[in-house]
Amino acid sequence: MELKIIPFNDFLVKAHGIWSSKWLLLTAGDFTAGRFNGMTVGWGSLGIMWGKPFVQVVVRPTRYTFEFMEHYATFTLCTFPEQYRKALQIMGTKSGRDGDKIAEAGLTPVASIKVAAPAFAEADLIIECRKIYWDDLDPTHFLSVETERHYAQKDYHRVYYGEIEGIWENKNG
Repeated sequence: MELKIIPFNDFLVKAHGIWSSKWLLLTAGDFTAGRFNGMTVGWGSLGIMWGKPFVQVVVRPTRYTFEFMEHYATFTLCTFPEQYRKALQIMGTKSGRDGDKIAEAGLTPVASIKVAAPAFAEADLIIECRKIYWDDLDPTHFLSVETERHYAQKDYHRVYYGEIEGIWENKNG
């Protein structure tokens, strides 16, 4: 992999597009220990909080990745070239509890530069994060009745804020 650092102040992205159409692969755990899991995510945000560059991701407690987000301090978000769309579908629809979905998706986990959670050799963008805050969505705070339709099973997301430790462009991804 040939990685080029992107300073946060130089990071330009179409925020809505990266979440809604590019998708991201959220991976938490520890690469060196061989304990990690990932899932495709389409909801989140990028910005500044408490003077720090951050990403915000949401994970339902029913997802296997939730266990890793709870246990480990770091996570990564990766984007991929279009030819990996099917891989991201596998990562978003299958559970790591039931088998090696990363191998099935044809992705190659690699050590990150600054955090314990892995990145992927095929990724074209890698965002390395350290958790700085979490909270559970409270349905009594929904201001639109429409929001509740996303929670038929009442499995409300946990919100995680991750301080961005590094952003990398993979020239080979």
